[in-house]
Amino acid sequence: MSAVVVTGMGVVAPTGLGARRHWENTLAGRTAIGRITAFDPAGYSSRLAGEIRDFVPGEHLPGRLLPQTDHMTRLSLVAADWALEEAAVDQAALPEFGMGVVTASSAGGFEFGHRELEKLWSRGPEHVSAYQSFAWFYAVNTGQIAIRHGMRGPNGVLVTEQAGGLDAVAQARRQVRGGTPVMVSGAVDGSPCPWGWVAQLSGGGISRSEDPDRAFLPFDVQAAGYVPGDGGALFVLETEQGARARGVRSRYGEIAGYAATFDPPPRSERPSTLRRAIELALEDAGLEPSRIDVVFADGAGVPERDRVEAEALLSVFGPYGVSVTVPKTMTGRLSAGGAALDLATALLTLRHGEIPPTVNVTSPVPDYQLDLVTQPRRRPVSAALVVARGHGGFNAAMVVTR
Repeated sequence: MSAVVVTGMGVVAPTGLGARRHWENTLAGRTAIGRITAFDPAGYSSRLAGEIRDFVPGEHLPGRLLPQTDHMTRLSLVAADWALEEAAVDQAALPEFGMGVVTASSAGGFEFGHRELEKLWSRGPEHVSAYQSFAWFYAVNTGQIAIRHGMRGPNGVLVTEQAGGLDAVAQARRQVRGGTPVMVSGAVDGSPCPWGWVAQLSGGGISRSEDPDRAFLPFDVQAAGYVPGDGGALFVLETEQGARARGVRSRYGEIAGYAATFDPPPRSERPSTLRRAIELALEDAGLEPSRIDVVFADGAGVPERDRVEAEALLSVFGPYGVSVTVPKTMTGRLSAGGAALDLATALLTLRHGEIPPTVNVTSPVPDYQLDLVTQPRRRPVSAALVVARGHGGFNAAMVVTR
């Protein structure tokens, strides 16, 4: 099979706009979690989030696009612009259907839906359809990227919550292997509006701590939920041969392996299939567990989900058998954008040879037997595993190699 490589990256994260700023702040362990500013959270049981606070749309996009888009779509457009610019993609040199886009979304539609439902409600309750508003958002988000860059190749949106960022990239890899020269993929997501916040709270997993340094503690004895956030990353994917033919010398890494599984229903007493997803991803990459240098864990911050993930990692890698990190402790969980941002951070780790830390976790659960990276760790990294778990049973695992 053709090797599919990442030649461009656009990062929009609470830890920084652009891959360089995100990497610098992540490596330094600077948390971006704080009290919500997008709306007044005083009346809600949880008030912390990882927000992108320094994004000014008019500095990055034409004014004509602003009335047509929402916060998440604007972030996605900018991330796509940066990824294509870094990859030096010349659209004129591609076939008519030679470039496509596949993204993932989950919570990003809340803000768009909130706005559209307000419009529909003004016409009367009988016009309101939440499903319709979400469908519009998913079409708008990916469609705007495609229209802006003249992408007439394959396009679509996947909805598998936190696992979506990996699932979308895997679908893009299939399209590249199937003959599409260039694909843009990844996810930018979040829920920066009251309606979206209520929907997030209804899941029951959000931390109620008021302390940004103690609210999100995956694999810690004091773990009591997670903190949501907004942001993510988009990538340019193409074959290694295609990149070389275009004269692209700098490549972040190869999407070497991927697998997805689905957990059995709750209370079925059947075990999670996360371990199987990890094993299949390693098999797809042709690597033994010993070849993986670091795992970017899902890190739910919910004790039961942490336990399931820790058991899967222990069964595959053995006690303290691989470095494990959760940089999303600095950003919160970004729904579909979270796994895409982890993938971006993993690729940057391959490039720079330094593993970023899991911040604020001071008392890892001993029974998990994880080699949790709590301070930056300098070492050569040739292969990384990214794990993502979506609400409702979605599991995804992706291997990237240098």
